[in-house]
Amino acid sequence: MSEPVEIVSFVLAAYGNVGELKYLYFVIIMFWYLSICVANTVLIVVIRVDIQLHEPMYILLCNLCVNEINVSTSLYPLLLSQMFSDSHEVTVPWCFLHMFCLYISGPAEFCSLAAMAYDRYISVCRPLRYNVIMNTERVFFMILFVWIYSFLSVILSFSFIFSLKFCGTIIENVYCNHRLILRLSCSLSVYSFLSDIFFLIVSFFIPFTLISVSYVKILAVCRKTSTENKQKAATTCVPQIVSVSNLFVGSIFQCIDSSVIFAHLPVRIILSIYLFICQPMLTPFLYGFNLPKIRQSCKKLLFKKNQ
Repeated sequence: MSEPVEIVSFVLAAYGNVGELKYLYFVIIMFWYLSICVANTVLIVVIRVDIQLHEPMYILLCNLCVNEINVSTSLYPLLLSQMFSDSHEVTVPWCFLHMFCLYISGPAEFCSLAAMAYDRYISVCRPLRYNVIMNTERVFFMILFVWIYSFLSVILSFSFIFSLKFCGTIIENVYCNHRLILRLSCSLSVYSFLSDIFFLIVSFFIPFTLISVSYVKILAVCRKTSTENKQKAATTCVPQIVSVSNLFVGSIFQCIDSSVIFAHLPVRIILSIYLFICQPMLTPFLYGFNLPKIRQSCKKLLFKKNQ
């Protein structure tokens, strides 16, 4: 095994020599990043401006959009800067900061969807007490809890990385992937394995369980209601179910992207960034174009001068 050395930077080796294609890649990545930011920002502005959308579900949706902008801003500027880099080096502090911001978005996404699922559960299963239970104070407490919970889950899971000694600098990916960083460590302890398990439980299984329980109860109630109520519940619940399903698939990809089964580098890269490409764009389109109230508010704001 190599002797530990003083590491000041890592090399993101997956970029390789892209040659003249770097201009094409830069334009594509920039277009996608701006599209994500614009789509999510528009949704936030529409909800903020239209007082009729100042309801718990839409406030929680704003929080979800903020997280989509966060995860995109944590990744895409790095990709853009590396396109024109000759060395593809990232300093260790910047790499760790980038990694922490990126991984905070995971539990924040799942917890935000869990909060939205709880909101739908109260709306469908306890409609008469909805305004009492989902008051403004509780909604903002839920949002605050989402971010504190996400921050602590990442800190408790990965803070040990700061004390690791590294025997290599080559990261075979386009961003600072924590599993690949751990492979560069001179000695991996049992704690590193346990931290992965802990992060998986707190960021995925606990929120996913809460989401599942909420929707099981919603479906149980919907079976006994009228067709109109079933359609209303489906209109608001289907987008969240699609988001959760996509997150579930993306999380599986994240778990296997470093597997020897997918040793082919391009495949591993696609698997590792699938969530960061699809989910931030999926959210505003699912909720923006699917929910009737959002569509009506967009039309009202766009054509306000003509009315």
